[in-house]
Order: sequence, then structure tokens, then C-alpha cells
Amino acid sequence: MPRAARKAPGGQVYHVLNRSVGKRHLFGKDADFEAFQRVMIEAHQRHPIRILSYCVLSNHWHFAVWPDADGQVTAFFRWLAHTHAMRWRVAHRTVGYGHLYQGRFQSFPVPSDEHLLTVLRYIKRNAVGAGLVARAEHWRWSGLWARMHGEDAIKAILSPWPVERPVDWTDRVNAPLSAKEFGRVRVSIERGRPFGEDEWVKRTASELRLEHTIRPEGRPPKPRN
Repeated sequence: MPRAARKAPGGQVYHVLNRSVGKRHLFGKDADFEAFQRVMIEAHQRHPIRILSYCVLSNHWHFAVWPDADGQVTAFFRWLAHTHAMRWRVAHRTVGYGHLYQGRFQSFPVPSDEHLLTVLRYIKRNAVGAGLVARAEHWRWSGLWARMHGEDAIKAILSPWPVERPVDWTDRVNAPLSAKEFGRVRVSIERGRPFGEDEWVKRTASELRLEHTIRPEGRPPKPRN
């Protein structure tokens, strides 16, 4: 009898990001985005995981996912990136030209509280920050647009949130993050550091063996004699 999958520690959400090698434009026309969405849907069928939101830009993508068992994040995103890379190479006739993505993926955990809303705003605002649209809900290749206007197949892979959605959510998404919020999210992306209140960050870093992400950057001080 197969062993049941172990529940993910704390059941926290993860922000997941991957970028193309050398900032190569992966998505230049609607057909590129549509092909990626088809891979997303197939990845979800093969390796189910609760997807809270996503945003696909020209050379990278962001997701917020809420696993309920160990291994779900790796299984979903490994299949997603590998399959998309293979199909992209075939479609663009560049098979054998090397890696398409920079690596496995980057991720960091987030608690199911106001910090999750901050991360979701960050994800959904990416197209606005890149100057692609004036308002986040106008970007077709995101979870915000998909929940409002998407076809049934893409809506079906989007899960309810573990936090209540504010009634003024769309306006909150379109309001810029504060410099402090933006800076903290960027640090978490760059270092894989848990994003939350200080005590939660320390506890989660210990539970997930991410202590290196919260250590001060730079060389450790030399011991005094």
C-alpha cells in the first residue's frame, strides 16, 4: 500500500518565480502565452496543487501556490518548466540550443495573513510595474484577469484563498506597494527568505532549514582574541 504524502509544514503558501536565461523573451505574442497556459493546465492535471494566483510576463513568471503535502511545489514546477521549455524549443525551432530557464525555480514561504495579500498584490502588479497595462486587471495573462474573464479551463485550476479577499481588492492591487513592502518582497525573492512577521520568519526558517536566508549578508565578523 503506498505511503500517504506527508502534510506540508505549516500549510503555508509559497511564492514561486522562474526567469529565462539571459532575459530571453519567451512570450512575445498571444500564441506564446496561450501555449504556456495549456502547459499550466496540463501540469495541474498531472501534479495537482492549489494555485492562488499567477502572472506571466515576457521573460519570467510568478505564482502563489498553497501545497497541502510535501513535494507538490517541486513536482508541479519541475514539470511545468521542463515541458514548457521542450515545447517552446520545438515551436521556435531552437531544439538543442541549451537551457531556456535560469534554473529550477526560486521560492519563499508566506503565512496566510496580511503578508499573503502583500505578495499577491506584488504578483498581480507586475504587468503594471513593467508598463504593459495601466491597471492590473487589464493584463490577460494573470490570475486576476483569469478569475474575472478567463475560460473555464483556466478558472478551474485557480483555488480559493486561505485568507478573505478584501471587498476593494482590485483597487488595493492597483495601489503601489510601499517602499518597505516592495523592498522586503524583493529580499525574499533574492534570498528565498520567508516573508512575514519576524518571529514567524525565524520559526519557519528553522522548520524548513532556511536559516541561511535570514543571516546577515557579507562575511561573518572575525572573532576577537
